[in-house]
Amino acid sequence: MAQLLAVVGGGDLSTHAVLAVEALRKAAGRRNQPIALELRGPGTSGNPLPEAAIARAEAVLLVGSGDLGEGRFGALRRAKVAIEDVLTDVNAVIDRVLGGAGDAPAGTDSRAAADAGPKRIVAITSCPTGIAHTFMAAEGIQSAGRTLGHDVRVETQGSVGARDALTAAEIAAADIVLIAADTGVDRARFAGKRVYATNTKAAIRDGKGLIATALSEAQLQASGETGAKAEGPARPAAAEEKAGAYKHLMTGVSFMLPFVVAGGLLIALAFAFGGIDAMSPGRAGTLGYALGEIGAKGAFALIVPALAGYIAYSIADRPGIAPGMIGGMLAANLQAGFLGGIAAGFIAGYTARFLNRHIRLHKNLEGLKPVLILPLLATLVTGLLMVYVVGVPVAAILAALTSWLKGMQGTGALVLGLVLGGMMAVDMGGPINKAAYASSAALISSGIYAPMAAVMIGGMTPPLGIALATRLFPGRFTAPEREAGGAAAVLGAAFITEGAIPFAAADPLRVIPSMVAGSAVAGALALSLGVELKVPHGGLFVLPIPNAVTNLTGAVIAIIAGTVVTALMVGLLKKRSA
Repeated sequence: MAQLLAVVGGGDLSTHAVLAVEALRKAAGRRNQPIALELRGPGTSGNPLPEAAIARAEAVLLVGSGDLGEGRFGALRRAKVAIEDVLTDVNAVIDRVLGGAGDAPAGTDSRAAADAGPKRIVAITSCPTGIAHTFMAAEGIQSAGRTLGHDVRVETQGSVGARDALTAAEIAAADIVLIAADTGVDRARFAGKRVYATNTKAAIRDGKGLIATALSEAQLQASGETGAKAEGPARPAAAEEKAGAYKHLMTGVSFMLPFVVAGGLLIALAFAFGGIDAMSPGRAGTLGYALGEIGAKGAFALIVPALAGYIAYSIADRPGIAPGMIGGMLAANLQAGFLGGIAAGFIAGYTARFLNRHIRLHKNLEGLKPVLILPLLATLVTGLLMVYVVGVPVAAILAALTSWLKGMQGTGALVLGLVLGGMMAVDMGGPINKAAYASSAALISSGIYAPMAAVMIGGMTPPLGIALATRLFPGRFTAPEREAGGAAAVLGAAFITEGAIPFAAADPLRVIPSMVAGSAVAGALALSLGVELKVPHGGLFVLPIPNAVTNLTGAVIAIIAGTVVTALMVGLLKKRSA
Protein backbone atom coordinates (compact mmCIF):
# COMPACT_ATOMS: atom_id res chain seq x y z
CA MET A 1 0.00 0.00 0.00
CA ALA A 2 1.28 3.48 -0.90
CA GLN A 3 2.89 5.59 1.83
CA LEU A 4 0.94 8.74 2.71
CA LEU A 5 2.52 11.84 4.21
CA ALA A 6 0.70 14.48 6.26
CA VAL A 7 2.02 17.80 7.55
CA VAL A 8 -0.18 19.75 9.98
CA GLY A 9 0.53 23.44 10.63
CA GLY A 10 -1.19 24.82 13.69
CA GLY A 11 -0.52 28.58 13.58
CA ASP A 12 -2.77 30.03 16.29
CA LEU A 13 -4.78 26.77 16.45
CA SER A 14 -2.11 24.61 18.09
CA THR A 15 -4.60 22.54 20.11
CA HIS A 16 -6.73 21.89 17.04
CA ALA A 17 -3.60 20.91 15.14
CA VAL A 18 -2.72 18.25 17.72
CA LEU A 19 -6.28 16.91 17.50
CA ALA A 20 -6.02 16.82 13.71
CA VAL A 21 -2.78 14.80 13.90
CA GLU A 22 -4.42 12.26 16.19
CA ALA A 23 -7.53 12.06 13.98
CA LEU A 24 -5.37 11.33 10.93
CA ARG A 25 -3.33 8.76 12.82
CA LYS A 26 -6.42 6.87 14.03
CA ALA A 27 -8.24 7.05 10.70
CA ALA A 28 -5.20 5.74 8.82
CA GLY A 29 -4.78 2.98 11.39
CA ARG A 30 -8.39 1.84 10.98
CA ARG A 31 -7.85 1.31 7.25
CA ASN A 32 -4.26 -0.02 7.64
CA GLN A 33 -2.98 2.91 5.61
CA PRO A 34 0.74 3.66 6.19
CA ILE A 35 1.06 7.31 7.17
CA ALA A 36 3.93 9.52 8.36
CA LEU A 37 2.85 12.61 10.32
CA GLU A 38 4.56 15.89 11.16
CA LEU A 39 3.24 18.68 13.40
CA ARG A 40 4.60 22.17 12.77
CA GLY A 41 3.92 25.48 14.42
CA PRO A 42 4.96 27.96 17.15
CA GLY A 43 6.18 26.23 20.30
CA THR A 44 6.28 22.75 18.70
CA SER A 45 9.46 20.95 17.80
CA GLY A 46 7.46 18.16 16.14
CA ASN A 47 8.96 15.06 14.53
CA PRO A 48 10.19 15.99 11.03
CA LEU A 49 9.24 13.54 8.31
CA PRO A 50 12.11 11.12 7.62
CA GLU A 51 13.67 11.53 4.19
CA ALA A 52 13.16 7.80 3.61
CA ALA A 53 9.41 8.23 4.10
CA ILE A 54 9.35 11.16 1.67
CA ALA A 55 11.23 9.08 -0.91
CA ARG A 56 8.66 6.24 -0.64
CA ALA A 57 5.55 8.41 -0.63
CA GLU A 58 3.16 8.91 -3.50
CA ALA A 59 1.09 11.73 -1.99
CA VAL A 60 1.24 14.34 0.74
CA LEU A 61 -1.59 15.97 2.69
CA LEU A 62 -0.94 19.59 3.73
CA VAL A 63 -3.20 20.63 6.59
CA GLY A 64 -3.60 24.11 8.05
CA SER A 65 -1.47 27.20 7.50
CA GLY A 66 2.02 28.53 8.03
CA ASP A 67 5.38 27.18 6.90
CA LEU A 68 4.70 23.53 6.03
CA GLY A 69 8.08 22.91 4.39
CA GLU A 70 6.34 22.14 1.10
CA GLY A 71 9.54 22.46 -0.90
CA ARG A 72 10.68 19.03 0.34
CA PHE A 73 8.04 17.21 -1.66
CA GLY A 74 9.08 18.07 -5.20
CA ALA A 75 6.49 16.81 -7.68
CA LEU A 76 4.58 14.61 -5.22
CA ARG A 77 0.82 14.71 -5.60
CA ARG A 78 -0.59 16.83 -2.81
CA ALA A 79 -3.86 18.02 -1.33
CA LYS A 80 -4.30 21.13 0.81
CA VAL A 81 -7.08 21.21 3.39
CA ALA A 82 -8.04 23.21 6.47
CA ILE A 83 -7.73 21.81 9.98
CA GLU A 84 -11.52 22.08 10.28
CA ASP A 85 -11.92 19.72 7.29
CA VAL A 86 -9.88 17.04 9.08
CA LEU A 87 -11.78 17.42 12.35
CA THR A 88 -15.13 17.39 10.53
CA ASP A 89 -14.61 14.39 8.20
CA VAL A 90 -11.15 12.87 8.36
CA ASN A 91 -12.08 9.89 6.16
CA ALA A 92 -13.17 12.15 3.32
CA VAL A 93 -9.88 14.02 3.54
CA ILE A 94 -7.84 10.82 3.29
CA ASP A 95 -10.00 9.57 0.42
CA ARG A 96 -9.38 12.84 -1.39
CA VAL A 97 -5.60 12.63 -1.33
CA LEU A 98 -5.48 8.89 -2.02
CA GLY A 99 -7.94 9.28 -4.87
CA GLY A 100 -5.73 11.80 -6.63
CA ALA A 101 -8.02 14.81 -6.17
CA GLY A 102 -5.53 17.42 -5.02
CA ASP A 103 -3.34 20.32 -5.92
CA ALA A 104 -0.56 18.28 -7.31
CA PRO A 105 1.97 19.03 -9.53
CA ALA A 106 0.17 22.17 -10.69
CA GLY A 107 0.49 23.50 -7.17
CA THR A 108 4.24 23.17 -7.39
CA ASP A 109 4.89 25.13 -10.57
CA SER A 110 6.01 28.35 -8.90
CA ARG A 111 8.16 26.49 -6.42
CA ALA A 112 9.75 24.33 -9.10
CA ALA A 113 10.64 27.45 -11.01
CA ALA A 114 12.07 29.00 -7.88
CA ASP A 115 14.10 25.90 -7.08
CA ALA A 116 15.48 25.36 -10.60
CA GLY A 117 19.26 25.42 -10.42
CA PRO A 118 21.53 26.57 -7.60
CA LYS A 119 20.74 29.91 -6.01
CA ARG A 120 22.79 32.51 -4.19
CA ILE A 121 21.37 32.98 -0.71
CA VAL A 122 22.48 35.42 1.94
CA ALA A 123 21.14 34.99 5.46
CA ILE A 124 21.15 36.61 8.89
CA THR A 125 20.58 34.76 12.16
CA SER A 126 20.06 36.36 15.55
CA CYS A 127 18.58 35.50 18.96
CA PRO A 128 18.13 37.59 22.14
CA THR A 129 21.25 36.37 23.95
CA GLY A 130 23.19 35.96 20.71
CA ILE A 131 24.72 32.64 21.72
CA ALA A 132 23.16 29.25 21.04
CA HIS A 133 20.17 29.77 18.73
CA THR A 134 22.07 32.29 16.61
CA PHE A 135 24.77 29.80 15.63
CA MET A 136 22.53 26.71 15.57
CA ALA A 137 20.27 28.47 13.05
CA ALA A 138 23.29 29.49 10.96
CA GLU A 139 24.54 25.92 10.92
CA GLY A 140 21.07 24.68 9.93
CA ILE A 141 20.89 27.04 6.96
CA GLN A 142 24.47 26.40 5.83
CA SER A 143 24.11 22.62 6.07
CA ALA A 144 20.81 22.62 4.18
CA GLY A 145 22.22 24.94 1.53
CA ARG A 146 25.20 22.65 0.90
CA THR A 147 22.92 19.62 0.65
CA LEU A 148 20.60 21.36 -1.83
CA GLY A 149 23.48 22.72 -3.90
CA HIS A 150 22.91 26.41 -3.17
CA ASP A 151 25.59 29.03 -2.47
CA VAL A 152 24.85 30.26 1.06
CA ARG A 153 26.49 33.02 3.12
CA VAL A 154 25.31 33.60 6.68
CA GLU A 155 25.91 36.62 8.89
CA THR A 156 25.45 35.90 12.60
CA GLN A 157 24.39 38.80 14.80
CA GLY A 158 25.51 37.38 18.13
CA SER A 159 26.40 38.70 21.52
CA VAL A 160 29.70 40.15 20.25
CA GLY A 161 28.14 41.84 17.24
CA ALA A 162 27.94 40.80 13.60
CA ARG A 163 30.29 38.02 12.52
CA ASP A 164 31.03 37.18 8.86
CA ALA A 165 29.20 40.36 7.89
CA LEU A 166 27.61 40.35 4.45
CA THR A 167 29.23 42.67 1.94
CA ALA A 168 27.32 44.97 -0.38
CA ALA A 169 28.53 42.92 -3.35
CA GLU A 170 27.25 39.67 -1.83
CA ILE A 171 23.86 41.19 -1.11
CA ALA A 172 23.63 42.62 -4.62
CA ALA A 173 24.43 39.24 -6.19
CA ALA A 174 22.01 37.25 -4.00
CA ASP A 175 18.79 35.78 -5.33
CA ILE A 176 17.10 36.00 -1.93
CA VAL A 177 17.77 37.23 1.60
CA LEU A 178 16.79 34.84 4.39
CA ILE A 179 16.40 36.26 7.91
CA ALA A 180 16.07 33.73 10.76
CA ALA A 181 15.91 35.92 13.85
CA ASP A 182 14.10 36.25 17.16
CA THR A 183 15.09 39.91 17.41
CA GLY A 184 14.64 42.90 15.14
CA VAL A 185 17.02 43.04 12.17
CA ASP A 186 17.70 46.22 10.20
CA ARG A 187 16.65 45.54 6.59
CA ALA A 188 17.64 48.88 5.08
CA ARG A 189 20.53 47.34 3.13
CA PHE A 190 18.21 44.79 1.49
CA ALA A 191 16.04 47.30 -0.37
CA GLY A 192 15.15 45.91 -3.77
CA LYS A 193 15.94 42.30 -2.81
CA ARG A 194 13.54 39.42 -2.22
CA VAL A 195 13.43 38.84 1.57
CA TYR A 196 11.92 36.05 3.64
CA ALA A 197 11.82 36.35 7.45
CA THR A 198 11.19 33.67 10.05
CA ASN A 199 12.47 32.67 13.50
CA THR A 200 15.58 30.73 14.48
CA LYS A 201 13.59 27.63 15.40
CA ALA A 202 12.50 27.15 11.76
CA ALA A 203 16.15 27.11 10.64
CA ILE A 204 17.22 24.75 13.41
CA ARG A 205 14.33 22.35 12.88
CA ASP A 206 14.16 22.09 9.09
CA GLY A 207 16.76 24.04 7.11
CA LYS A 208 15.88 22.36 3.79
CA GLY A 209 12.19 23.10 4.10
CA LEU A 210 12.91 26.67 5.14
CA ILE A 211 15.13 27.34 2.12
CA ALA A 212 12.55 25.86 -0.22
CA THR A 213 9.79 27.97 1.31
CA ALA A 214 11.95 31.09 1.22
CA LEU A 215 12.77 30.62 -2.47
CA SER A 216 9.08 30.39 -3.25
CA GLU A 217 7.59 32.98 -0.88
CA ALA A 218 10.24 35.69 -0.42
CA GLN A 219 8.81 39.15 -1.01
CA LEU A 220 10.39 42.27 -2.42
CA GLN A 221 11.82 44.60 0.22
CA ALA A 222 10.70 48.11 -0.63
CA SER A 223 13.05 51.04 -0.21
CA GLY A 224 12.76 52.53 3.26
CA GLU A 225 10.92 49.48 4.65
CA THR A 226 13.35 48.66 7.42
CA GLY A 227 11.19 47.41 10.22
CA ALA A 228 11.32 43.76 11.13
CA LYS A 229 8.20 42.06 9.89
CA ALA A 230 6.78 39.00 11.52
CA GLU A 231 7.49 35.41 10.76
CA GLY A 232 6.78 35.33 7.06
CA PRO A 233 4.05 36.05 4.58
CA ALA A 234 2.04 32.94 5.33
CA ARG A 235 1.33 33.83 8.95
CA PRO A 236 -2.11 35.23 9.86
CA ALA A 237 -2.29 38.82 11.02
CA ALA A 238 -3.06 37.97 14.67
CA ALA A 239 -0.07 35.67 14.98
CA GLU A 240 2.07 38.21 13.17
CA GLU A 241 1.28 40.96 15.66
CA LYS A 242 1.84 38.63 18.62
CA ALA A 243 5.21 37.50 17.29
CA GLY A 244 6.10 41.13 16.56
CA ALA A 245 5.53 42.28 20.15
CA TYR A 246 7.60 39.39 21.48
CA LYS A 247 10.37 40.10 19.00
CA HIS A 248 10.45 43.80 19.94
CA LEU A 249 10.78 42.90 23.63
CA MET A 250 13.54 40.38 22.93
CA THR A 251 15.42 42.97 20.86
CA GLY A 252 15.41 45.31 23.84
CA VAL A 253 16.54 42.53 26.15
CA SER A 254 19.40 41.52 23.85
CA PHE A 255 20.79 45.08 23.85
CA MET A 256 20.22 45.44 27.60
CA LEU A 257 22.15 42.33 28.64
CA PRO A 258 25.71 43.68 28.14
CA PHE A 259 24.91 46.55 30.51
CA VAL A 260 23.64 44.08 33.12
CA VAL A 261 26.67 41.81 32.75
CA ALA A 262 29.23 44.62 32.87
CA GLY A 263 27.53 46.41 35.75
CA GLY A 264 26.97 43.29 37.83
CA LEU A 265 30.53 42.05 37.50
CA LEU A 266 32.01 45.49 38.20
CA ILE A 267 29.94 45.83 41.37
CA ALA A 268 31.03 42.34 42.43
CA LEU A 269 34.67 43.28 41.81
CA ALA A 270 34.17 46.50 43.78
CA PHE A 271 33.19 44.46 46.83
CA ALA A 272 36.04 42.02 46.19
CA PHE A 273 38.66 44.80 46.20
CA GLY A 274 37.09 47.19 48.71
CA GLY A 275 35.03 45.08 51.06
CA ILE A 276 31.33 45.29 51.83
CA ASP A 277 31.45 49.10 52.27
CA ALA A 278 33.45 49.71 49.09
CA MET A 279 30.81 52.04 47.64
CA SER A 280 30.27 54.20 50.72
CA PRO A 281 31.23 57.92 50.35
CA GLY A 282 34.03 57.53 52.85
CA ARG A 283 35.86 55.16 50.46
CA ALA A 284 35.97 57.71 47.60
CA GLY A 285 39.26 57.54 45.72
CA THR A 286 39.84 53.83 46.30
CA LEU A 287 39.81 51.25 43.52
CA GLY A 288 36.76 49.51 44.97
CA TYR A 289 34.80 52.79 45.06
CA ALA A 290 35.78 53.58 41.45
CA LEU A 291 34.68 50.13 40.26
CA GLY A 292 31.38 50.54 42.08
CA GLU A 293 30.79 53.95 40.50
CA ILE A 294 31.42 52.54 37.03
CA GLY A 295 29.14 49.56 37.61
CA ALA A 296 26.29 51.15 39.57
CA LYS A 297 26.17 54.72 38.28
CA GLY A 298 27.47 53.97 34.79
CA ALA A 299 26.37 50.56 33.50
CA PHE A 300 23.33 49.99 35.74
CA ALA A 301 22.03 53.51 35.13
CA LEU A 302 21.77 52.68 31.41
CA ILE A 303 19.97 49.34 31.73
CA VAL A 304 16.42 50.69 31.57
CA PRO A 305 17.14 53.36 28.90
CA ALA A 306 18.84 50.72 26.73
CA LEU A 307 15.91 48.34 27.16
CA ALA A 308 13.37 51.01 26.24
CA GLY A 309 15.44 52.53 23.44
CA TYR A 310 15.97 49.27 21.59
CA ILE A 311 12.38 48.09 22.01
CA ALA A 312 11.45 51.34 20.27
CA TYR A 313 14.21 50.78 17.69
CA SER A 314 12.80 47.35 16.86
CA ILE A 315 9.35 48.88 16.29
CA ALA A 316 10.21 52.13 14.50
CA ASP A 317 13.85 51.71 13.47
CA ARG A 318 16.20 54.66 14.15
CA PRO A 319 13.47 57.28 14.78
CA GLY A 320 12.47 55.28 17.86
CA ILE A 321 15.85 55.25 19.63
CA ALA A 322 15.88 58.79 21.07
CA PRO A 323 12.30 58.88 22.40
CA GLY A 324 12.68 55.32 23.66
CA MET A 325 15.87 56.01 25.61
CA ILE A 326 14.52 59.28 26.98
CA GLY A 327 11.34 57.48 28.06
CA GLY A 328 13.50 54.78 29.66
CA MET A 329 15.50 57.38 31.56
CA LEU A 330 12.24 58.92 32.80
CA ALA A 331 11.10 55.48 33.91
CA ALA A 332 14.31 55.03 35.89
CA ASN A 333 14.01 58.49 37.46
CA LEU A 334 10.36 57.83 38.37
CA GLN A 335 11.39 54.54 40.06
CA ALA A 336 9.29 52.63 37.52
CA GLY A 337 12.24 50.35 36.72
CA PHE A 338 12.24 47.79 33.95
CA LEU A 339 8.42 47.61 33.82
CA GLY A 340 8.32 51.33 33.11
CA GLY A 341 11.14 50.88 30.60
CA ILE A 342 9.14 48.26 28.70
CA ALA A 343 6.11 50.56 28.67
CA ALA A 344 8.23 53.52 27.52
CA GLY A 345 9.79 51.46 24.73
CA PHE A 346 6.47 50.36 23.28
CA ILE A 347 4.93 53.83 23.63
CA ALA A 348 7.91 55.50 21.96
CA GLY A 349 8.19 52.89 19.23
CA TYR A 350 4.58 52.87 18.16
CA THR A 351 4.34 56.67 18.46
CA ALA A 352 7.42 57.20 16.28
CA ARG A 353 6.21 54.66 13.73
CA PHE A 354 2.75 56.24 13.56
CA LEU A 355 4.19 59.73 13.11
CA ASN A 356 6.69 58.56 10.52
CA ARG A 357 3.93 56.97 8.44
CA HIS A 358 1.41 59.78 8.68
CA ILE A 359 3.45 62.97 8.58
CA ARG A 360 3.92 64.02 4.96
CA LEU A 361 6.16 66.94 4.07
CA HIS A 362 7.33 68.59 0.87
CA LYS A 363 10.39 66.79 -0.47
CA ASN A 364 12.55 69.81 0.34
CA LEU A 365 11.54 69.52 4.01
CA GLU A 366 11.61 65.72 4.28
CA GLY A 367 15.09 65.85 5.79
CA LEU A 368 13.66 67.57 8.87
CA LYS A 369 11.64 64.50 9.88
CA PRO A 370 14.40 62.25 11.26
CA VAL A 371 16.43 64.98 12.95
CA LEU A 372 13.77 67.39 14.23
CA ILE A 373 10.12 66.48 13.87
CA LEU A 374 10.08 62.79 14.84
CA PRO A 375 12.47 63.04 17.83
CA LEU A 376 10.63 66.10 19.16
CA LEU A 377 7.05 64.87 18.78
CA ALA A 378 7.68 61.24 19.73
CA THR A 379 9.71 62.28 22.78
CA LEU A 380 7.04 64.78 23.78
CA VAL A 381 4.25 62.19 23.61
CA THR A 382 6.30 59.51 25.34
CA GLY A 383 7.57 61.82 28.06
CA LEU A 384 4.17 63.28 28.92
CA LEU A 385 2.58 59.84 29.06
CA MET A 386 5.37 58.55 31.30
CA VAL A 387 5.17 61.52 33.68
CA TYR A 388 1.40 61.95 33.91
CA VAL A 389 -0.06 58.52 33.10
CA VAL A 390 2.30 55.55 33.21
CA GLY A 391 5.12 56.35 35.62
CA VAL A 392 3.39 56.54 39.01
CA PRO A 393 1.18 53.40 38.79
CA VAL A 394 3.98 51.32 37.26
CA ALA A 395 6.38 52.52 39.97
CA ALA A 396 3.84 51.42 42.59
CA ILE A 397 3.52 48.00 40.95
CA LEU A 398 7.30 47.60 40.78
CA ALA A 399 7.71 48.68 44.41
CA ALA A 400 5.14 46.09 45.50
CA LEU A 401 6.83 43.41 43.38
CA THR A 402 10.25 44.35 44.75
CA SER A 403 9.05 44.27 48.34
CA TRP A 404 7.39 40.89 47.83
CA LEU A 405 10.41 39.32 46.17
CA LYS A 406 12.90 40.67 48.70
CA GLY A 407 10.77 39.51 51.63
CA MET A 408 9.99 36.12 50.13
CA GLN A 409 10.95 33.16 52.30
CA GLY A 410 9.94 29.57 52.89
CA THR A 411 7.08 28.28 50.75
CA GLY A 412 6.95 31.40 48.58
CA ALA A 413 10.60 31.06 47.59
CA LEU A 414 10.16 27.34 47.00
CA VAL A 415 7.18 27.82 44.68
CA LEU A 416 8.78 30.67 42.72
CA GLY A 417 11.96 28.63 42.30
CA LEU A 418 9.96 25.64 41.06
CA VAL A 419 8.16 27.78 38.50
CA LEU A 420 11.18 29.71 37.22
CA GLY A 421 13.42 26.64 37.08
CA GLY A 422 10.78 24.57 35.32
CA MET A 423 10.11 27.32 32.77
CA MET A 424 13.75 27.19 31.68
CA ALA A 425 13.43 23.54 30.62
CA VAL A 426 9.97 23.55 29.01
CA ASP A 427 11.07 24.81 25.59
CA MET A 428 14.85 25.31 26.03
CA GLY A 429 15.33 28.75 24.52
CA GLY A 430 11.76 29.25 23.32
CA PRO A 431 9.26 31.88 24.44
CA ILE A 432 8.61 30.34 27.90
CA ASN A 433 12.33 30.03 28.60
CA LYS A 434 12.98 33.57 27.40
CA ALA A 435 10.11 35.00 29.46
CA ALA A 436 11.62 33.65 32.67
CA TYR A 437 15.11 34.73 31.66
CA ALA A 438 14.22 38.24 30.48
CA SER A 439 12.15 39.11 33.55
CA SER A 440 14.82 37.80 35.94
CA ALA A 441 17.62 39.62 34.13
CA ALA A 442 15.62 42.85 34.21
CA LEU A 443 15.02 42.51 37.96
CA ILE A 444 18.77 42.79 38.52
CA SER A 445 18.47 46.51 37.76
CA SER A 446 16.13 46.79 40.78
CA GLY A 447 18.59 45.01 43.08
CA ILE A 448 16.69 41.69 43.04
CA TYR A 449 19.15 38.89 42.35
CA ALA A 450 17.48 35.67 43.55
CA PRO A 451 15.26 34.98 40.48
CA MET A 452 18.32 35.16 38.23
CA ALA A 453 19.98 32.45 40.29
CA ALA A 454 16.97 30.13 39.92
CA VAL A 455 16.83 30.82 36.19
CA MET A 456 20.51 30.26 35.44
CA ILE A 457 20.83 27.15 37.60
CA GLY A 458 17.55 25.79 36.23
CA GLY A 459 18.79 26.46 32.70
CA MET A 460 22.09 24.67 33.26
CA THR A 461 20.67 21.39 34.52
CA PRO A 462 18.91 20.06 31.36
CA PRO A 463 22.08 19.53 29.28
CA LEU A 464 24.10 18.61 32.38
CA GLY A 465 21.49 16.04 33.40
CA ILE A 466 21.34 14.59 29.88
CA ALA A 467 25.14 14.35 29.80
CA LEU A 468 25.14 12.50 33.12
CA ALA A 469 22.37 10.19 31.90
CA THR A 470 24.42 9.18 28.85
CA ARG A 471 27.12 7.98 31.26
CA LEU A 472 24.88 6.34 33.89
CA PHE A 473 22.48 4.72 31.40
CA PRO A 474 24.39 4.26 28.14
CA GLY A 475 21.95 1.60 26.95
CA ARG A 476 19.19 4.22 26.74
CA PHE A 477 21.06 6.18 24.07
CA THR A 478 22.43 5.54 20.60
CA ALA A 479 26.17 5.73 19.96
CA PRO A 480 25.94 9.25 18.40
CA GLU A 481 23.87 10.42 21.39
CA ARG A 482 26.43 9.09 23.84
CA GLU A 483 29.16 10.97 21.96
CA ALA A 484 27.04 14.14 22.00
CA GLY A 485 26.72 13.85 25.78
CA GLY A 486 30.15 15.41 26.26
CA ALA A 487 29.22 18.44 24.20
CA ALA A 488 25.96 18.78 26.14
CA ALA A 489 27.95 18.88 29.39
CA VAL A 490 30.10 21.75 28.14
CA LEU A 491 27.05 23.67 26.92
CA GLY A 492 25.27 23.12 30.22
CA ALA A 493 28.28 24.35 32.17
CA ALA A 494 28.15 27.55 30.09
CA PHE A 495 24.38 28.01 30.71
CA ILE A 496 23.36 27.13 27.16
CA THR A 497 20.14 25.22 27.73
CA GLU A 498 19.80 24.57 24.00
CA GLY A 499 22.44 21.85 24.30
CA ALA A 500 19.63 19.51 25.37
CA ILE A 501 17.44 20.18 22.31
CA PRO A 502 18.65 17.23 20.16
CA PHE A 503 17.91 14.77 22.97
CA ALA A 504 14.49 16.31 23.67
CA ALA A 505 13.57 16.28 19.97
CA ALA A 506 14.42 12.57 19.71
CA ASP A 507 12.17 11.56 22.63
CA PRO A 508 10.14 14.57 23.83
CA LEU A 509 7.50 12.74 25.90
CA ARG A 510 10.12 11.22 28.21
CA VAL A 511 13.04 13.63 28.09
CA ILE A 512 11.25 16.99 28.46
CA PRO A 513 9.35 16.05 31.67
CA SER A 514 12.61 14.72 33.10
CA MET A 515 14.39 17.99 32.37
CA VAL A 516 11.51 20.11 33.72
CA ALA A 517 11.55 18.12 36.96
CA GLY A 518 15.31 18.53 37.40
CA SER A 519 15.24 22.24 36.60
CA ALA A 520 12.31 22.83 38.96
CA VAL A 521 14.16 21.08 41.79
CA ALA A 522 17.30 23.11 41.05
CA GLY A 523 15.41 26.41 40.99
CA ALA A 524 13.50 25.62 44.17
CA LEU A 525 16.68 24.69 46.02
CA ALA A 526 18.47 27.81 44.79
CA LEU A 527 15.79 30.15 46.14
CA SER A 528 15.23 28.15 49.33
CA LEU A 529 18.96 28.26 50.11
CA GLY A 530 19.16 32.01 49.51
CA VAL A 531 21.31 31.87 46.39
CA GLU A 532 21.58 35.19 44.52
CA LEU A 533 23.27 35.96 41.20
CA LYS A 534 24.33 39.43 40.11
CA VAL A 535 25.06 38.61 36.45
CA PRO A 536 22.67 37.13 33.88
CA HIS A 537 24.94 34.67 32.13
CA GLY A 538 28.15 32.66 32.34
CA GLY A 539 27.16 29.40 34.05
CA LEU A 540 29.91 27.75 36.07
CA PHE A 541 32.43 30.27 34.79
CA VAL A 542 31.03 33.13 36.92
CA LEU A 543 30.85 31.11 40.14
CA PRO A 544 34.52 31.74 41.11
CA ILE A 545 34.18 35.52 40.70
CA PRO A 546 34.05 37.06 44.19
CA ASN A 547 30.58 38.30 45.20
CA ALA A 548 29.00 37.46 41.82
CA VAL A 549 27.11 34.66 43.60
CA THR A 550 25.68 34.77 47.09
CA ASN A 551 25.85 31.39 48.89
CA LEU A 552 28.14 29.61 46.46
CA THR A 553 27.73 26.32 48.32
CA GLY A 554 23.95 26.50 47.90
CA ALA A 555 24.37 27.16 44.17
CA VAL A 556 26.57 24.08 43.75
CA ILE A 557 24.11 21.94 45.72
CA ALA A 558 21.21 23.13 43.55
CA ILE A 559 23.11 22.42 40.31
CA ILE A 560 24.11 18.91 41.44
CA ALA A 561 20.63 18.07 42.70
CA GLY A 562 18.89 19.23 39.52
CA THR A 563 21.40 17.40 37.34
CA VAL A 564 20.97 14.14 39.25
CA VAL A 565 17.15 14.35 39.21
CA THR A 566 17.12 14.87 35.45
CA ALA A 567 19.58 12.04 34.83
CA LEU A 568 17.72 9.55 37.04
CA MET A 569 14.34 10.39 35.52
CA VAL A 570 15.71 10.03 32.00
CA GLY A 571 17.14 6.64 32.96
CA LEU A 572 13.83 5.61 34.51
CA LEU A 573 11.53 6.78 31.71
CA LYS A 574 13.56 6.41 28.54
CA LYS A 575 13.41 3.08 26.71
CA ARG A 576 16.48 1.12 25.79
CA SER A 577 18.02 2.10 22.47
CA ALA A 578 17.60 -0.48 19.69
